[in-house]
Amino acid sequence: MFKTESDFKYNEFKPVDTKEYKIQPYDIISLSITTNDGLKLINIGEKQGGNTGNLRREIEYLVEYDGFVKVPTLGRVKISGKTIREAEAFLEKEYADYYKNPFVLLRVNNRKVYVFKGGGDDGTVLNIPEDRLTLIEALAMSGGIPDSDKAYKIKLIRGDVSNNPEVYRYNISSLEDIQGSNLLLQANDIIYVESRPRYARRVMTEITPYLTLISTFLLVYNLF
Repeated sequence: MFKTESDFKYNEFKPVDTKEYKIQPYDIISLSITTNDGLKLINIGEKQGGNTGNLRREIEYLVEYDGFVKVPTLGRVKISGKTIREAEAFLEKEYADYYKNPFVLLRVNNRKVYVFKGGGDDGTVLNIPEDRLTLIEALAMSGGIPDSDKAYKIKLIRGDVSNNPEVYRYNISSLEDIQGSNLLLQANDIIYVESRPRYARRVMTEITPYLTLISTFLLVYNLF
């Protein structure tokens, strides 16, 4: 899984990218909207009850293929290409025509990274928190690195895997080698930890059918 040639040229490590995430088509977002600069914003996620003067909150919306999202009152508005802060400011400006000092909180709920260990036998999908997720944190959240895997040979695949993705190689086997490896992850990053050769397991897999056949033959021979 995700094999590379021995002379494969990996991408060079880049400094931590502090650029804000930009909303993309097919993202799933949650909106929390209230009036009066958030004065009555209490217990986000509760169903609206009583005379709060707020819009309904914490509902998920899909950013469609063209970058538009359909939200209450406004209808379809385009938010793809905007950072979260830019989208919040944009929606607050749009809602200002209908509500007094609207206050908008927006979250992207489907930013994920994928971690494969054990030669691909063990896969984990992790949600990226609102603040950030690093390579070390992702490995820890997925259960760490087993003895059978190579902590000195970790691949990070970024971008469209079918169209020349960036591939980085990291070594976290020692404190000296780990420097510069704890990068910030991006949505849809793939982390692949190579496993050590399992010669004994391979041999047993290959000879098991023959052993079964021999055992069956001996059983039949003894019966007769």
